[in-house]
Amino acid sequence: MQKIYHEVGSLDKRCYEQFFLNEDLLMEHAAEGIATFIRENFSKNSSVLIVTGSGNNGADGLALARLLYKEYAISLYYAKEPKSPMAQLQQKRNTSLGITPTTQLKKSYDVVVDAIVGTGFRGEFDEKLGNLLQTLNQLQAYKIACDTPSGLSADGIVASHTFYADTTLTMGALKLSMFSDSAKAFVGKIEVLNLGISRELYEVPSTINLLEFSDMQLPSRKNPNTHKGSFGHLCVAMGEKSGAALISALSALRFGAGLVSLVALQKSTTTIPHTLMLRDDIAPNATALACGMGLGDVTKTQLESLFAHNVGVILDADILHSSAMVQLLKRNNTIITPHPKEFVSLLKTLDLADITIEQLQEKRFEYAQLFTHHYPDVVLLLKGANVIISYQDMLYINPHGSSKLAKGGSGDILSGLIASLLAQGYTPLQAAISGSLAHTKVAQNYTGADFSLTPDDLIEGIGNL
Repeated sequence: MQKIYHEVGSLDKRCYEQFFLNEDLLMEHAAEGIATFIRENFSKNSSVLIVTGSGNNGADGLALARLLYKEYAISLYYAKEPKSPMAQLQQKRNTSLGITPTTQLKKSYDVVVDAIVGTGFRGEFDEKLGNLLQTLNQLQAYKIACDTPSGLSADGIVASHTFYADTTLTMGALKLSMFSDSAKAFVGKIEVLNLGISRELYEVPSTINLLEFSDMQLPSRKNPNTHKGSFGHLCVAMGEKSGAALISALSALRFGAGLVSLVALQKSTTTIPHTLMLRDDIAPNATALACGMGLGDVTKTQLESLFAHNVGVILDADILHSSAMVQLLKRNNTIITPHPKEFVSLLKTLDLADITIEQLQEKRFEYAQLFTHHYPDVVLLLKGANVIISYQDMLYINPHGSSKLAKGGSGDILSGLIASLLAQGYTPLQAAISGSLAHTKVAQNYTGADFSLTPDDLIEGIGNL
């Protein structure tokens, strides 16, 4: 895991006060980090356009121009004249070396570096800057954002014209704004640059963490003295749309659950695979229950029967729209996995917020934390381009999702993966984290066309993790 912060200004200040570093020194290390990235990835004399703004983000770009001068074909372009003290100091240094800005942009460069505006940006650009960013985005070049793409606010909201980066080289530590759903298309690959001390010293404890595939804990069967009961018995509620429950159950079985039963709440003509069991009530030896996928309408009596046993539960899809959630969220060992529409509905049912999906998407982290503040013992997994997992006072972000998963049934597979781990004895938080990472890893491993991934492909891929 990597730590994420709402802001890093306080971390910079700590460097000044505790480690006797200064703003100039941190800026030099930031610029050197970008220069090193360019040196490692592009041959000498490659053409590099550096576009700078008036503040300290622009000052980083000005320092970069000095470091690469004479090694690369540097074009320095002022989006705005240097105004901050550091930007003016870097301008003086450049002038002393004979580095002067250009007033004309060429049609192509090998590299474009965006150093126009950093994390302090809010709102929209004026017409001139908007047109400039549009021009930069149209250039055929490898694009690097200095600290954060220009146009991305500290709240993770993107402006109408925002820089599309292939790589964002961010300073000191990861910023939360980079992991909003809307930011995902603009940040590209994110790398953290050293500012003169190691990240271990620069960073402080954080309640927000970025998940990595190394955090995934796959089921283990190293002990030979086991049997099917050693790996849990998952019951999956099967309602009106049986297909959703079926693929959840099959993914759970593939992910290591010892037994998987479908609990039929309605009569169905669906053919049940021979690898699954069929029941009309929850098994006495069940170790977890998955409910909601394709559930449709069920009676109060059926719900009471389903939830009569004190086992871990994962709640998804249809059940999240039910008024029964008010009581179900009082249970122990509970995971919910809503997509945005379901989460908006749930927040309204719980009288926590009455918002639109658009309002949720602008403040996903805030509403996840709002829910967890009121239900600290429930694990929330909020689906999206970047998955948010919230529990107690902690946020975990899985950034590995892709458009490959944007297809019906993908969420049912995720529920099955998480439920399987819950049945096998994982804590709800462990199950949500590892199930989510496995879900995105299987999609990442898929070698077919990005539009062609199906639930069957996902289930098959689970066996190759």
